[in-house]
Amino acid sequence: MSLNHIMPVKFALPDLGENIESGDIIRILVAVGDRLAEDQTVIELETDKAVIEVPSSVDGTVTEILVQQGDTIAVGQPILEVEAGEAPAVEETPPAVEEAPPAPVPVEEPAPTPIPPASVVEEAPSVPTPISTDGPVPAAPSTRRLAREIGVDIAQVQGTGPGGRISIDDVKAHSKKLHAARGAAPAAAAPLPDFSQWGAVERQPMTKVREITAERLAQAWATIPQVTQFDKADITNLEKWRAEYGKKAETAGGKLTPTAILIKVLGIALKVFPQFNASIDIAQREVVYKRYFHIGIAVDTPHGLLVPVVRDVDQKNIIELAVELSELAQKTRERKIGPADMQGGSMTISNVGTMGGTAFTPIVNPPEVAILGVARSQVEPAYIDGQFQPRTFLPLSLSYDHRLIDGADGARFLRWVCTALEDPFIALLEG
Repeated sequence: MSLNHIMPVKFALPDLGENIESGDIIRILVAVGDRLAEDQTVIELETDKAVIEVPSSVDGTVTEILVQQGDTIAVGQPILEVEAGEAPAVEETPPAVEEAPPAPVPVEEPAPTPIPPASVVEEAPSVPTPISTDGPVPAAPSTRRLAREIGVDIAQVQGTGPGGRISIDDVKAHSKKLHAARGAAPAAAAPLPDFSQWGAVERQPMTKVREITAERLAQAWATIPQVTQFDKADITNLEKWRAEYGKKAETAGGKLTPTAILIKVLGIALKVFPQFNASIDIAQREVVYKRYFHIGIAVDTPHGLLVPVVRDVDQKNIIELAVELSELAQKTRERKIGPADMQGGSMTISNVGTMGGTAFTPIVNPPEVAILGVARSQVEPAYIDGQFQPRTFLPLSLSYDHRLIDGADGARFLRWVCTALEDPFIALLEG
């Protein structure tokens, strides 16, 4: 056997970030025989968050492509086989006989194999034995996080993976069993009729974004007792101020929208009402209070609803926020943002004002505990100083997690936001 022989290695889908377990391949950017450089993009993957360019972690020549366009692949699943380093001499025998034999649970990584991502390493317990109640529970951080968020004791979940590994599906299945035992099992989807008997139909697969959105909103609705509070802010003076100073924001590259102003107001409101900048850890019976102020913005795209996050809003002025919001919205619509851009929000704003409507009930985006809905502003008569005057009102809808936030707190929070929009000095005074 030649000492120059180089064993092929498999490049697997790396850890993509919080709560992302899989995605759909929309483009394969390499072919067999291509010379592959480290950090070179090999596939474009559509996840529930965005389209992600997946870079290679190895150098070498592509010898086999193990996936196809349209495939749904999970973190840790092999994508390519790569012959690392220089190509072997022509007279050498194929490397297949020298490959490490496949095993359902890797016990030891072959020396030439690049270090896999943390999530892949964690997927393989050192010995494939049943779960021991005395040892740590084998589950990925994202799986543990889901269990905490929906109030499931992960130690009680039966894992179906190798060595009793617990997956997100195992946690969901256990949660359904608990609901059923309490007489509150979610209703099973009713079988659909054959619609073609009444006319022509067309079926299209859900996009990954739509599929995961449906799952997560259903989970949020089933697990969070939500209340929605309604109020109106008199923004007559604010609209005059927007018209007067809007050109400054445009000169800086942004647009002085009501959302940009609301981002700043909410950042201050979260300081005044810290229970809104929190998350509930049911498993630990604790409330996690956040000392950062990041606001998520729901953006309507052709691919579905995405929620990028504007960070550290307490440290930026309104013009800076207006510019950042414009750039972030554009990147979102072009699907140029990554999963990290849509994580870590303190609270979310959903503004449908450009589409109309007088009010709506937005659904809380867990693990956040509140979301602010904004509808279209309208001119209405208001009785002021003994006479009716035309005033511009902005309808606001605040949905919140009733496990942490009481109705009185919700009413006070929303009224404070309205007052801050009506008289910005309030925000300066208290923030």
